[in-house]
Amino acid sequence: MKRIDINLFTALLGVVLGVLVTMVAQKVLDKDRKFDGDYNRWRKLNLILQEVEKNYVDTIDMHGMTDAAVVAALARLDPHSVYLPPVELTESETELAGNFEGIGITFNVPNDTAIVLNTILGGPSEKAGLLQGDRIIRVDDVDIAGVKMPQDSMIRLMKGPKGTKVKITVRRNESIIPFDIIRDKIPVNCVDAALMVDDHTGYIKLSKFTRTTYKEFEEAAEKLLAQGMDRLLLDLRDNTGGYFDQSWKLANEFLEKGDLVVYMEGRKRQRQEFEADGRGKLKDVQISVLIDEGTASSSEIFAGAIQDNDRGVIVGRRSFGKGLVQEPINFTDGSGIRLTVSRFHTPSGRCIQKPYDKDYAYDIYERYAHGEMTHADSMKVDTTAVYYTVRGRRVYGGGGIIPDIFVPMDTTKATKFFINCNKKTTQMRFAQHMFDRYRNSLSGIGDFSSLERFLNEVDLASQFLDYAARVDGIRPKEGEWEETLTYLMPQLKALVGRFSKLGDEAFYRFYMPIDDTVQAALKNSSEIY
Repeated sequence: MKRIDINLFTALLGVVLGVLVTMVAQKVLDKDRKFDGDYNRWRKLNLILQEVEKNYVDTIDMHGMTDAAVVAALARLDPHSVYLPPVELTESETELAGNFEGIGITFNVPNDTAIVLNTILGGPSEKAGLLQGDRIIRVDDVDIAGVKMPQDSMIRLMKGPKGTKVKITVRRNESIIPFDIIRDKIPVNCVDAALMVDDHTGYIKLSKFTRTTYKEFEEAAEKLLAQGMDRLLLDLRDNTGGYFDQSWKLANEFLEKGDLVVYMEGRKRQRQEFEADGRGKLKDVQISVLIDEGTASSSEIFAGAIQDNDRGVIVGRRSFGKGLVQEPINFTDGSGIRLTVSRFHTPSGRCIQKPYDKDYAYDIYERYAHGEMTHADSMKVDTTAVYYTVRGRRVYGGGGIIPDIFVPMDTTKATKFFINCNKKTTQMRFAQHMFDRYRNSLSGIGDFSSLERFLNEVDLASQFLDYAARVDGIRPKEGEWEETLTYLMPQLKALVGRFSKLGDEAFYRFYMPIDDTVQAALKNSSEIY
């Protein structure tokens, strides 16, 4: 009996000790897991990730989880504070640097095949022997023609570190030709076109604000000044911005000493003002700035400075509304974040940034839906946020730059024939067809009058109608061609003209007569104030 009692006591003691050990261990764990409610030190996030690492049932991708946590956290801030993994960070910095390392060609993909538009003079592709009109079918051992490869994927295959070799295989007429090309540093131009519209008016199309923007613009402006320019149309439509200092330098060319260009301010950043130094070379040149819903960031800073200082006229549609200052913070693993630290304000005090709410990503679609693209009175204007230019004109806040002269998007010209051609990119493929047919003639044309005369002589209209019917089965209905002719023919001449030595200059020259925003700016021969 005593032996039984002793065994029972021993068993009970073991249970009690086990419970005590478990309780002590649990208290230790609870102590480690204790969260005191202090979110300021990111304690809760660290606790959760530690528990996942210690206890999760399967193998954990800590790299992926950490990146996902960072992305999710930054998503709670604003739309422009972002995390960039190493590859994306490199691509972002390369695009804004004004150069990249690659093979030196421009191409388009009208029909699932990359077609060389031109080779950059002195670049690797030109030296290797690639020609305008070559169809790229393979990069190294990867087929890129006829496989519906995205254009950005093609670009990634062709880019690469300076000094590395890539094999580019092209189809030229009926021949398949491989080229071994050594990649090199390639300049990326941000001035797409610089030309005289008439004896006094210059036109500069600026696509982005890279490290080389001011230098390129200065060279383009000097060229036009030498041709008699005393008025400039600066086209910033679809210019998504870039480096702030380049926008500041550009505005400085037009403003008087002491004129405020922009100021920035944030919770942890004191107000910082940027003024013109008065040494600009274009202070006597009249300026009209062309903007639209794709004009953003540094482009809006420039437009706001011109408008608030009553220096020129803003023509087009309300700009995008991106006025947040991103500070780059890079890490040793090659990744980085772009963290919003301040807001940009125009000289009158307007905040360029539009509200970022749940509909932020769909704002442009909302503008279409609400009629803002076609009617000035549908434009979203915060009439409670009234500001004044230096000469007392009213301007309004609410996000973006509101133009002085509104130009609606014209949706009345599109016939069914035109829409069907657009759906099948018939115009672009026809332009390539014309180059294949007239390669020797087009490649040798270097002045606009000769190009225009050549395109008239080859009867572009008849050839296009034949091509559209024969290749795509598209034919205009009775009276439809006459209705389409006035705006389709300049487009065809512009696309075919790009294959001449004039390149993009030919494109813009042909397109200007049907560009409503350019025409509105030209009609405004005096400053609105």
